[in-house]
Amino acid sequence: MHLKELTYIVTLADEKSITRAADRLFMAQSSLSEFLRQYESELGIELFVRTSRGVRLTSAGEVFVDNARSILTHYRLVQNELSDMAQLKGGRVILGISSFRGEYMLPKILKKFYEKYPGVRVDITEAHSMALEDHLVRGSVDLAIVALPLTRLDHEVEFLKRDEIFLVANKHHPVMKHARKQKDSPYYWVDLKDTSEYEYILSDYDTILGSISRREFKKAGIRVISHNSNITAAMGVAMAREGLGLAFTYHSCAIDYEDAVYLSIGENGVFLDLALAHPYSTYQSRAARALAQVVRETV
Repeated sequence: MHLKELTYIVTLADEKSITRAADRLFMAQSSLSEFLRQYESELGIELFVRTSRGVRLTSAGEVFVDNARSILTHYRLVQNELSDMAQLKGGRVILGISSFRGEYMLPKILKKFYEKYPGVRVDITEAHSMALEDHLVRGSVDLAIVALPLTRLDHEVEFLKRDEIFLVANKHHPVMKHARKQKDSPYYWVDLKDTSEYEYILSDYDTILGSISRREFKKAGIRVISHNSNITAAMGVAMAREGLGLAFTYHSCAIDYEDAVYLSIGENGVFLDLALAHPYSTYQSRAARALAQVVRETV
């Protein structure tokens, strides 16, 4: 059993598709299919069930993958300890962050980190906050920037900043007739009750923006119009800028566009807390601690 083989199996489990797993592993689909066939033959047991939509783990496969993840995580931690002996002249650290937030925050973080530690490699795991918590629980990332509250991880969580959630709209959208100027602020605010007649572009329920938006609709006692309810945050912003509806975004991700306006939700706004989270009870390498410090300084 080799670590490379375990990596192949775990990637297949994550992607649930031989095609997507092969792309992620930079190998031919036929080579990965042949590997899986031979590997299962040598084990004498099926790890995956092949379906028309991809692959899924068997009961035995779930046990195998859980142990494979533990082995790979432990190996990475050992590598980190050895890298620490080299005084941050090398090594690897895995940072988890949402794709949307990462688009705006990561470039500055990584630029600053590589200036200080050019020999340390940072690998990025992109997922929304709810999925990142799974990575933290499994120990498959060294640290992650997440939105609070978390549901299962209550240790090793450090507050970073408050982030406001905005409505974003085209500057000529009719919702602007309901917008009111905030005191001592360049922003306007709008009562959600005044937006119920307009179409919304929403993210899925299992995302932070998706869950918070629906929570706020419920608090306002309104049912909104939405023909697109599982759109990524970035796509929602792009569609809203074109006047196709109202979408949600974060203050930390708000860019000044000529055709867009950002509206606070209610006079007092709606906020969430961003935090830096570490896997519980795992070794924190110097590289991970150094990256955490750069995140604090940058964010």
